[in-house]
Amino acid sequence: MKLMTDDDHQRIAEAIRAAEIRTSGEIYAVVARRSDSYFYVAGFTLAICVLLASAIVAIAAHWYWTHITLPTFGLAILAAFVSCMLVLWLLPGVSLWLVPRRIRYKRAHLNAVQQFLARNVHLTSERTGILLFVSLAERYAEVIADAGIHAKVEQDEWNSIVSVLVGHARRDSLAEGFLIAIEKAGILLEKHFPAGPDTANELDDHLVEL
Repeated sequence: MKLMTDDDHQRIAEAIRAAEIRTSGEIYAVVARRSDSYFYVAGFTLAICVLLASAIVAIAAHWYWTHITLPTFGLAILAAFVSCMLVLWLLPGVSLWLVPRRIRYKRAHLNAVQQFLARNVHLTSERTGILLFVSLAERYAEVIADAGIHAKVEQDEWNSIVSVLVGHARRDSLAEGFLIAIEKAGILLEKHFPAGPDTANELDDHLVEL
């Protein structure tokens, strides 16, 4: 199932083309549903919780003179662990609640870098490509600029574009967020890298959904 309608895709493609007419820079847009399954990270968290709960139960049983045989106790721990893994397997959305934000953001950033390289945004002739990236499950957005742009544009200017993408994603108006972000990015690129007579379109003008 697509994240955005065909009309949204068309509007975003037209916005990219309109922005790139005024600049030698290149704009590429990617949106991902999520950047990782987090199954193993969440599984590790649950395993620690099961072990801690088991220790509490063992201390309580000893305190209240309750007898639990070692095989029974071991099987109970195993059953609890298997049940937790089944929950993660059947309800993958639960895993996000068990993963620290720092790890979620690191995985989303890694995905953004991979897309930047995989989509050849780093191979434009003047090193003036930028990637607008959003990962919805992590509520994460990022602008990755190639070396030619990064040397001239301050990070605060990219942060304002990131804020637009994150804010609109939270309001379930991601297409509008991309349209505004593309326009703002085009203005920045035009300021530092205006179009010349030999400016060529080196990257596809569309939004990629992952």
